[in-house]
Amino acid sequence: MTSYEAFEDFVTASADRLMRTAFLLTGNRHAAEDLLQGALERTYEQWDSKKILAPEAYVRRAMVNASLRSWRSRRFREEPLEASADRASADDGPDLALRDQVLRALRELPQRQRAVVVLRYFDDLPEATVADILGCSVGSVKTHASRALARLRLSEHLGDVRMRSDRGR
Repeated sequence: MTSYEAFEDFVTASADRLMRTAFLLTGNRHAAEDLLQGALERTYEQWDSKKILAPEAYVRRAMVNASLRSWRSRRFREEPLEASADRASADDGPDLALRDQVLRALRELPQRQRAVVVLRYFDDLPEATVADILGCSVGSVKTHASRALARLRLSEHLGDVRMRSDRGR
């Protein structure tokens, strides 16, 4: 098998998981596609160098680093409204509303906290793996996760979700 075929097999096997991570990091389908594409390009450039022992972790780290750079550079710029193409059908009402609430709450988090929440809870990665991807200690991951979850509990966007879960108690 050539290295191109090996890379192609890797992308085929992990594309859905990586796209979900990219979407949760950016909150926008088009930005997520760009983020993932850039990370895959950087990964392919290093594919033959034997530096990549865990390709999926390598791509996730590339996405997190790129999203941090992007977030820092646009922090004070205006953002265009999302395209109407991201809207779903009316049948998706309750699920779509919940998803929108979660995405809005995630966008409120500082980028590092958002990365920890996405990697730890949405991608279900162990703390040690998240720490490796982010280039920090496990304690730092725990701190970011704790602070992020506290902010999410207080988020105005998740108020209805909290009320629904409180009724079930």
